[in-house]
Amino acid sequence: MMRDDDPVLVLSNAPDTLLAKRIAHVLVEDGLAACVNLGVPALSVYRWQGEIEGAEEIPLTIKTTWARQQDVVRALARLHPYEVPEIIVVPVVGGLASYLDWIREQTRPTGAQ
Repeated sequence: MMRDDDPVLVLSNAPDTLLAKRIAHVLVEDGLAACVNLGVPALSVYRWQGEIEGAEEIPLTIKTTWARQQDVVRALARLHPYEVPEIIVVPVVGGLASYLDWIREQTRPTGAQ
């Protein structure tokens, strides 16, 4: 069972760099994510509505906490143009304690102790 302050990664993507930057900015500005890494464009190959599709996308790696991950999921769904965007939450099982604490501090709701 995860605790509210346990760090998690949210994996997603964006169809272009401009939208990826906008998503990253909104998530960090709203305190939903401590950091968002934008990867280099990559080709995604997938089946959509019975057809094999391919699209260049910008990978997003979002650092947040278990308590904030549902807010991140909702924000991504709202900001993303895809009908079914990739949004996957992955638990963090370890890491540098000071970095994990920084994630917790950056995503702590205003007024929370």
